Amino acid sequence: MSVMVDRPTQQLRTVRVHRPPRRPERPRLYAIDGLRLVAALMVAVHHYAGSWRVDQPGNAVWGRPVSEAMPTVFHFAAYGWIGVEIFFVISGFVICMSCWGRTPRQFFVSRVIRLYPAYWFGIVFTTVFVVVMPGVWHRLKVRDILLNLTMLQSGSGVDSVDGVYWTLWSELRFYLLFMVVVATGLTYRKVVIFACVWGAAAMLAPVADFRLLTLAANPDGAWFFIAGLALYLMHRFGQDLLLWGILAMAWLMGQRELGIRIDDFEHVSGWRGCTALFTVFLLAMVAIALGAADRIRWRWLVTAGSLTYPLYLIHYVAGTTLINRLDGTMDPRLLVASVIAGFLVLSWLVHRFVERPLAGLLKQGLDTSFARLRNAQT
Repeated sequence: MSVMVDRPTQQLRTVRVHRPPRRPERPRLYAIDGLRLVAALMVAVHHYAGSWRVDQPGNAVWGRPVSEAMPTVFHFAAYGWIGVEIFFVISGFVICMSCWGRTPRQFFVSRVIRLYPAYWFGIVFTTVFVVVMPGVWHRLKVRDILLNLTMLQSGSGVDSVDGVYWTLWSELRFYLLFMVVVATGLTYRKVVIFACVWGAAAMLAPVADFRLLTLAANPDGAWFFIAGLALYLMHRFGQDLLLWGILAMAWLMGQRELGIRIDDFEHVSGWRGCTALFTVFLLAMVAIALGAADRIRWRWLVTAGSLTYPLYLIHYVAGTTLINRLDGTMDPRLLVASVIAGFLVLSWLVHRFVERPLAGLLKQGLDTSFARLRNAQT
């Protein structure tokens, strides 16, 4: 009995999968370090001389509306809060860049050693300030201060030691979501799909009345992070219509979020000015992503970028308390400049003598722990 076997009558053809070409690796993006410092300074000036809180009669910081003490500074400082949204965009860009080719373990370790050393210092420093110089801010209960050390206080409905820490809750949720993509291996396609799915969830969350979806999707900040992801893909693979579409959607959704924040919290700035600033920043990021700033290689920008996180963590409560104590001893504009300069110096000290040593110890301990976990038999 013969058996007939089908045989191919022609050679198999190789199917070419078209993927976005990867650009050659570029040097460090020093311009982003500069933008980070600009964003941090914008936020600090806003908190000291441009927020709705410090423009109220009899406020606890200046004792009078800051717009009366320095009207010109107030006019510009009123828009400084948008530095937070700039941070979110840069975070999306930098996290995607730093995680490419990394494992979930490496991603986790990198985030822990980056976030926690300066944050722990900030909690201790701010708490001591509130205890030693009372009257401007109230002190939290000890149990709430201890919970703050986890950085998860917002998820537990507990106040932060410093009000600016609310942004860290947005960052943590972004990291948790992005960890899923990192675990599968980052590719152009996966990051695009992640950005689109996350964006859709962020749009649906406000009308779905589903608290878990709202918590995970983070509609207040999602589109700023998504803009950063799209910009990094432009940087790594080059521009295309899809990435421009994601960035355009991020701008459209972002300008609306800016308007909502003005209505609900800020009150002192206009939508047109904020949207113009946001647009200029995004265009600057596009220029950086596409290589226009590659020639900027000033080494001091690396140091400037390293100051931004400590400065953000320690400037608000302690800085406004200092202003309250020193008001009347010098011109208000000089006082604001002096406080910011002092905190820049302190931020360098925190980076040099707290962040770097503790980051090394944490990394060594976590690497050892994960190695033990990986090799454990039972």
